[in-house]
Amino acid sequence: MLKKLLFIALSTLSLFAMGGPSLVETTKLVKGEVNPLQVFIGTLEFDINSDLAAQNSGVVKSLKFEVGDKVKKGTVLVQIDSDVLNTQITAARANAKSAKKDYERYLKLLETKSISVKQYDDIKLNLIRTSSLLKELEIQKKRKSIKAPFDGIIVEKKVNLGEWVNAGTSVLTIVNTSNAEITFNVPLNIINGLKKGDIYEINLGNEILKTKLQAAIPRGDKLTRTFPVKFKAKTNGKFLFDGQQAKVSLSKNAKKEALLLPRDSVIKRFGQNVVFAINDKMLAMMIPVQVIGFDGNKIAITGQGLKVGMEIVVKGNERVFPNSPVKIINK
Repeated sequence: MLKKLLFIALSTLSLFAMGGPSLVETTKLVKGEVNPLQVFIGTLEFDINSDLAAQNSGVVKSLKFEVGDKVKKGTVLVQIDSDVLNTQITAARANAKSAKKDYERYLKLLETKSISVKQYDDIKLNLIRTSSLLKELEIQKKRKSIKAPFDGIIVEKKVNLGEWVNAGTSVLTIVNTSNAEITFNVPLNIINGLKKGDIYEINLGNEILKTKLQAAIPRGDKLTRTFPVKFKAKTNGKFLFDGQQAKVSLSKNAKKEALLLPRDSVIKRFGQNVVFAINDKMLAMMIPVQVIGFDGNKIAITGQGLKVGMEIVVKGNERVFPNSPVKIINK
């Protein structure tokens, strides 16, 4: 890995040598005070997690999913046998059709006063009764099909093909993975430094998720004196797991002396936080850093080789590579 990074750095240096120095703006590394960060461990849960149940009893005729499948809203997932119901619907449809013809015939007879009003009312009532029965049976048939209530992923199958299920029997679990809720338990002095609606970066394994602070729940653990804090975020298609461990860095309510820079000075390079310092030969030196806190638009860092007064690239650092020549334009 080290050889690969060295090759990239040397190749980039050659390119810069041909094309001239990169134009950058710099700032001085200064000392100041900041609220240090503390890491908290929490848990990710998907915002919507539903157990789907049978609305009518019957035998499971088909299962149209496998655990882990992504499904769209409205997709039929389970079909319960409806053969008897289909026969009843066929008969009810024929009865309703006959009742409608009788009603239309009696309506004409009523207009010519060939029948009594009571005879007409009886036929009209029969039409209403047969139509209502047909509609009820059709609703029951729809309930024999269990559909996805939203776009999601099937995480558990609870029935098998040919199994009898009763109304209310849970048949599967589906989760909506597009929205996540992450909960951390933190002490009160941390909560006091948080602001609802602010954006926080949460680490989920190899993924970084930008989340919004949703709420601090005013019911804590009496033993640890900590309180749940909830963050919400769109997952944007990232492959995450319900129950996955999450990490967040939040500011303590205590000032600490640190090295400060504008936030734009710190960028990601080769999978780590880095800054670019300019030496007396006008070459960029890449220095890995750790973020230890924030103060408004300032970021507090620590790293080997950092000294107060160093010229640090604040603009144009995305175009700079280790040992590449630069030209400072804001001096």
